[in-house]
Amino acid sequence: METIIIIVFLAGYLAITLEHNLKIDKLIPALAMMAILWAIIALNHMSVFEVNSELRELEPSHIDEILLHHLGKTAEILVFLLGAMTIVEIIDYFDGFATIKGFIRTRSKKKLLWLFCILAFILSAIIDNLTATIVLITILQKVINDRNTRLWFAGMIIIAANAGGAWSPIGDVTTTMLWIADKVSAGQLVVHVLIPSIICMVVPTLIAGNNKAFSGLIEGDFEEEAPKSKYGSTMLYLGLGAIVFVPFFKTITHLPPYVGMMLSLAVVATFAEIYSNKKFSISSVDGDEHSEGGHHSPVHHSLSKIELPSILFFLGILLAVAALESLGMLFHYAESLREAIPNTDIVVMLFGVGSAVIDNVPLVAASLGMFGEPMDNPLWHFIAYSAGTGGSMLIIGSAAGVVAMGMEKIDFFWYLKKIAWLAFVGFISGAAAFILLRDFVLHG
Repeated sequence: METIIIIVFLAGYLAITLEHNLKIDKLIPALAMMAILWAIIALNHMSVFEVNSELRELEPSHIDEILLHHLGKTAEILVFLLGAMTIVEIIDYFDGFATIKGFIRTRSKKKLLWLFCILAFILSAIIDNLTATIVLITILQKVINDRNTRLWFAGMIIIAANAGGAWSPIGDVTTTMLWIADKVSAGQLVVHVLIPSIICMVVPTLIAGNNKAFSGLIEGDFEEEAPKSKYGSTMLYLGLGAIVFVPFFKTITHLPPYVGMMLSLAVVATFAEIYSNKKFSISSVDGDEHSEGGHHSPVHHSLSKIELPSILFFLGILLAVAALESLGMLFHYAESLREAIPNTDIVVMLFGVGSAVIDNVPLVAASLGMFGEPMDNPLWHFIAYSAGTGGSMLIIGSAAGVVAMGMEKIDFFWYLKKIAWLAFVGFISGAAAFILLRDFVLHG
């Protein structure tokens, strides 16, 4: 039976990886794989276990209990993401991200490169790397007309956004997973991963700055657009501040992060409704309402814009990996991996390289069941760094890369030839910095 389980998982995984070739959204194989795996376990009355991380052993459990346990852990991540996505959409409803375009005052390509990379690094740590990439490429399309130049900028934004998401508990789905699972704390994650992430961003940017693609000035003048809403900048700073507040809420109350995110969403939504009502009362016939029937709640509008396919994909893949964990397969695989490769640094760096080929979410989900190290063990911080930044090496290796690929129609092989080696140099540089920082400064 275990052979069939592995075949189903690999087949589902392959379908997810080849979604662009198969023209099938990856949520479909993820959900099907999850349901089939649990059905096989139930129909064959297979023994399920809960991993005791402290004792490093498997404890027998019942399928109803273990499924409810994993659903609860998965729901924490999904509810957190729903809250964050809604806040980002509310900011966008008021055209808040247009404020960022006001920071761009130079026409030098090299200066613009650094500006976009730094913005990507900072923004991705707050609103996650996927959203930061969408925002910055949207701005990029308004600032740079030459498509070839935009491709280079987009490639560097992917590297910077993934590096920025790795050191923040709210910057990437994988770091959020580790944070919610109590494998890392926000403070220690920043201490261990911030400097390696900065190096992962700075080194490729320094090298790319010498490329002729970033020499000279951009053509044309910047177009000044009238803001769609006078509350845009207010909602931008309020929304970003509300998301940043969540780790502090968790530290103070020791409640799960999704509770803080729901509080932040409630505060942002309250101001959104107030500002929307003011806007409607000032001009109810200016045609700027978001529905034909007149005034529309910005919260309802934002909820309708949320990318539910991603939420369902995470549900499917996390519960599918949970099925393997419940059978004890990940636990045994981890033990054999430790025997084959005693150096865990090499194992974790292979995770990073692997996340460029296949999605980093299931890789991190698997690592949660493979390793039993306590909270804030440097292993977890290294996993956060590797899984977050390793995906930059291929354009399909990260959510930021996939969305950039779609927005700018970036060719897979163009990215492989021009950007992949820069991402690899950044990844290795940051990994070396992490190991040196860990061994000689933090735990020396």
